[in-house]
Amino acid sequence: MDINKRTILWIVFAVSLVVLWNNWMVSSGKPSMFAPAPAQVAKASDAKKSDLPAVASAAASAAATATPGATGEAAPFKSERITITTDVIRADIDTLGGTIKRLELLQFKDGIDPTKNQVLFDADATKTYLAETGLIGAAGLPNHTTGFVARPGARMLNDANQVQLVLEAEQGGVKLTKTFTFKRGDYVIDVRHDVTNTGAAPVKPELYLQLVHDGNKPEGDSYFNSSYTGPTLYTDADKYQKLKFESLEKQAQEAAKTGKPVAQDHPTKADNGWVAISQHFFVSAFVPQDKLTRDIFTKKIDTNLYAIGTVQQLGTLAPGATVSNDAKLYSGPQESKLLEKVAPGLELVKDYGWLTIIAKPIFWVMEQLHKGLGNWGWTIIVFTILIKLAFFPLSAAGYRSMAKVKLVTPKMQAIRERYKGDPAKMNQATMELYKAEKINPLGGCLPILVQMPVFIALYWVLQASVEIRGAPWIGWIHNLAAPDPFYILPVLYAISMFITTKLNPQPADPMQAKMMMFMPLAFSVMFFFFPSGLVLYWVVNNVLSIGQQYVISKKFAPAAAN
Repeated sequence: MDINKRTILWIVFAVSLVVLWNNWMVSSGKPSMFAPAPAQVAKASDAKKSDLPAVASAAASAAATATPGATGEAAPFKSERITITTDVIRADIDTLGGTIKRLELLQFKDGIDPTKNQVLFDADATKTYLAETGLIGAAGLPNHTTGFVARPGARMLNDANQVQLVLEAEQGGVKLTKTFTFKRGDYVIDVRHDVTNTGAAPVKPELYLQLVHDGNKPEGDSYFNSSYTGPTLYTDADKYQKLKFESLEKQAQEAAKTGKPVAQDHPTKADNGWVAISQHFFVSAFVPQDKLTRDIFTKKIDTNLYAIGTVQQLGTLAPGATVSNDAKLYSGPQESKLLEKVAPGLELVKDYGWLTIIAKPIFWVMEQLHKGLGNWGWTIIVFTILIKLAFFPLSAAGYRSMAKVKLVTPKMQAIRERYKGDPAKMNQATMELYKAEKINPLGGCLPILVQMPVFIALYWVLQASVEIRGAPWIGWIHNLAAPDPFYILPVLYAISMFITTKLNPQPADPMQAKMMMFMPLAFSVMFFFFPSGLVLYWVVNNVLSIGQQYVISKKFAPAAAN
C-alpha cells in the first residue's frame, strides 16, 4: 500500500473535522457520536413533582387578585418588585412568591448589544428564566405563588459588605420566612428558609428549589456558532451531567400518551451536589443544604417551559416549632476560580469537552501569562511561542525528514514511472529508497499529530472561557472569543498555509498536488466561523513553522544531497 505523509495529513484533516463536528454537537446539547446512550435511572417520587405549584406566568402575576389561601372577599394582593443592587449584580425579587424575576450582571456586557449589561434571570414575552422556592407537603403552604411581605431595610450595599432582603408569608398554618443575602463582590446569594408551625397540629413540610427556563435557543445562536443551554446537575456518585430541553419535552409527550410516568435519565436522589441551568459563559445553580437527603427532578411545566430542581424534607414540625434551611444560589460567570469555591464539581459547567485533561493545564498556563501581559491576544501569541519551543525537537526532526524527501522526489517519481503497473514493486522500491536515504516517511506528520490535541483543546478553552469573552487584542479584533469581523486572520492563515505547502515536498501525483493546494482554502473557510483567538494561534504557529522549516531546509538539504 502506497503510504506517504500526504495521505496521513488528509487522514488527520478528516479526523479533525469529525472531532470538531462531534464537539459542536455535544456543545449544542446533542448526543456525542462516540458515547453510548445513558442508562436510565429510576425517577423520584412523582407525587412530589406533581405537588409543586405551576409556574406563575407574567400575566398571572399581574392579574393576581388575592393572597393564595384567602377567601374571595379578601383584599387583592398588590405585588411589588424589590431591587437589590451590589457592585456586581442587580436583582429584582417579586413579593408575589419571593421569586427572582430578573438578575443583571453589572460587570459583563450583553453578547449581542454591548451597550447593555448581561441579563440572566428575566421574564418577558420572549424569555422566561426564574429562580423559585417554596413549600409542599400539605395543602395551602406558602410557595412561589404566595404573596409575601417585605421587611424594611437597605436595598443597596452602600458602605456595607452585605445587604439582606427578608420576605414573610403565613398560610396553611405555616409561616415561611425567606432571607436573601447579597455580598460585596460575590455572585453567590445565600437563600435561607425559616419554617414555623403556627397551627395546632404537627406538619411535615418539604422545601423545593427550582430553576425555570424556556426551551428557546439563546439570542445570537447560529449553525456555526452554537452553544449549549440547558439543565445540568452534579452528585458525588454520578458526577456532572448535561440534559436537554428536547428530552424533557419528549418525556412529557410520552407520559401524556401512555398515562404513565417516564423514567428520568439522571440521578433522582442524593444528599449532595447541585442543580443548574447552564448557558454559554454563564450559569445559575442552586446548591441545597449539604448532607440533607433530596429528590432531584426535571419536568415540563408549561408550553416551552421546563424546570430542574430539588425537594428536601424538613422533618415533622410540632406546633410552635421552627426549622431552618440554608441554600446557595450562584448566578454569574463560569470562572473556574469562582465556581470552585461555591460547590464541588460546579467548575465542570465550564465544559472543555473530552480534552479537559489537556485544556485545563492550557488555560492555567495562559492565566499565568495573562497576569504579566494584561492582554489575551498577546497571551495567545506568547503561549504559541512556548508551545513551539516545547515541540521544537520533534518539529526539527519532522522538517529534516521533509527536507530529505524533497531531495529524493525526482527518484521517487522515477520509481513510480518505472513500476506504474506493479504497485507491489513500486512500494518495495520506495521503501528501499527511504531506507537507503535514512528517511522516515511519517516523520513530517508526527509534529502535526502531536499538536492536533493541543489545537482542539485550545479551541474549547477559547470557546468556554468567559475571561476571554469580549477581550480585545489590537485594531479590529475587539473580541477574541468571536470570529474575525473582517476575516483578516483567516486570510493570513490561508497565505501562511500556501507558503508552507510550497516549502513541503510536492506530490508526484497531480491530483494529490491539487488536493494539497486545496487544504489552505478549506481550513480558511472553516476559520471564518472560529474564534479569532484560535485563528491567531494558528497564524502565529504557521509563521513560526515557516521560519523554522526554511532554516532547517537550508541547513540540512546540502548535507542530505551528499
